[in-house]
Amino acid sequence: MKFLDLAKVYIRSGSGGGGAVSFRREKFVEYGGPDGGDGGSGGDVWAEAVDGLNTLIDFRYQQHFFAKNGQPGMGRQRSGKDGDDIVLRVPAGTEILEEDEETVIADLARAGERVLLARGGNGGFGNLHFKTSTNQAPRRANAGQPGIERTIWLRLKLIADAGLLGLPNAGKSTFLAATSNARPKIADYPFTTLVPNLGVVGIDGVEFVVADIPGLIEGAHEGRGLGDMFLGHVERCAVLLHLVDGTSEDVVADYETIIGELEAYGAGLDKKPRITALNKIDALADEEIAEKRAALEEASGGKVLTMSGVSGTGLPEVLRALRQRIDAGRLRTRREEGEAGPWRP
Repeated sequence: MKFLDLAKVYIRSGSGGGGAVSFRREKFVEYGGPDGGDGGSGGDVWAEAVDGLNTLIDFRYQQHFFAKNGQPGMGRQRSGKDGDDIVLRVPAGTEILEEDEETVIADLARAGERVLLARGGNGGFGNLHFKTSTNQAPRRANAGQPGIERTIWLRLKLIADAGLLGLPNAGKSTFLAATSNARPKIADYPFTTLVPNLGVVGIDGVEFVVADIPGLIEGAHEGRGLGDMFLGHVERCAVLLHLVDGTSEDVVADYETIIGELEAYGAGLDKKPRITALNKIDALADEEIAEKRAALEEASGGKVLTMSGVSGTGLPEVLRALRQRIDAGRLRTRREEGEAGPWRP
């Protein structure tokens, strides 16, 4: 399934049906009178977050969503049928924006949440509604109200507990593949990850979701490389894991590049809890590991973990550090032994 996290959608609620102008005329009935019914209301347009979706790809092939119009009223005091509603089913974590792509209409962060995007028009009154003691034969009826037409944007921000950050080839996809059942593309050239990936990681009897996004480079906030268009997928994370390539000549410069991009992006990402890990230590000598770790700790002002996604060295310590930073409400109890589940170091 292709990944799509931004889609433009055109919606329109249903128009109300017009009221009827009708008079009762029956043989052997002495008194007639107005009996025109009201028109039905138009259908509404709703958006609802559902489980089982993690992409907006369906909205690439269908961009127009129109609710049904209400039926007009009829004689014999019969009201028209209301128009059927239409529901846009979106993944949990979808933001709904106005046409300017900035004004947030709603943020459907949890499955089951729904929001009314366009209310259908009311049906018009039939001439029966206008009957009075002084106007016993009204010949007027209201037209139904028109529906609401608007253009909106759907922007998906994946729901994950921890997010991975780093330059291209920092080992993020390898880490995700080594700790979960996810199978992201892994290769020895930059930008092998083109779309975000999710994996469920287990450690010490609990599970949490980790998101891997394409790597950032210097100037990503200006659109260089793949830009910062995927950083929105880690905005909801409780903690960020910053992986630094230990085989790089200047690990401090690599670290500061990512921090600079987080600050330029905004949205509070540079203030989120962050764990820094020196990756690919299987390719380094002990003296080099100690030297680069000390340099990173001085630059970051905190503790730096060491790990290798290939050999598995240090993975349990990194996962436990992530678990400690994740809110208890986000953690899920691990499945019973014997069931298929993610690898646990």
